[in-house]
Amino acid sequence: MHIFEGQARVPLKGWQQAAVAVGSALGALMNPARADLIAALGETTGKLAFQNLLDRMKRSHEGRMILQEQPRVISSAVGHAWDLPENTFGAAYAKFMGSRNFSPDDRPPVRFMDTEELAYVATRAREIHDFWHVLFNLPTNMIGESALKVVEFQQLYLPMCLLSTIGGSVRMKAKQRENFFKYYFPWPIRAGMSCTDIMSIYYENHFDEDLELMRNRWGILLAPDLKNL
Repeated sequence: MHIFEGQARVPLKGWQQAAVAVGSALGALMNPARADLIAALGETTGKLAFQNLLDRMKRSHEGRMILQEQPRVISSAVGHAWDLPENTFGAAYAKFMGSRNFSPDDRPPVRFMDTEELAYVATRAREIHDFWHVLFNLPTNMIGESALKVVEFQQLYLPMCLLSTIGGSVRMKAKQRENFFKYYFPWPIRAGMSCTDIMSIYYENHFDEDLELMRNRWGILLAPDLKNL
């Protein structure tokens, strides 16, 4: 499988990469709904982090399997999750996606990675983001997304994650910001440090397993629920 097959790979020189990064950052701040700008920011500022992730995955058994088989989180590959028993990780993922009318096919393609291997690592990180929402029990509102970005920064060291958290907190209303820093911000620091390497899990092979058992096995700390605070 070739990640760039049928897609436009865009090789960038140093100054072009910086220009795309700055332009994407400014555009994403003005319009956070532009997933393509956030994706471009992640790729142009995170190449060293993606290389480190690639090396880390190569040191893991499951990570090596992922790199060799290059699974994709797309409808044709994960559709069976909708038929799994209610207690399973796959069913929880299907419920999460269905309740929000999300499609796994909506992620923007990777365009600015230098090699096929790095392009796949960037694609993988982008496509398994919703799995992390399910595992950590995080909503998809601004607080939930910002909290997950902190976990991701702890695990992936992508500058875009830190920038997204800062940008998200700036856009929050005063009460949201208070709740985020009082309740949510301390949690992802602990969660990111206590869990296993979330990039080196072959999630699709665990769809039929009990969700709570998986959380315990991987050291997942559930996010606090503001409704119960």
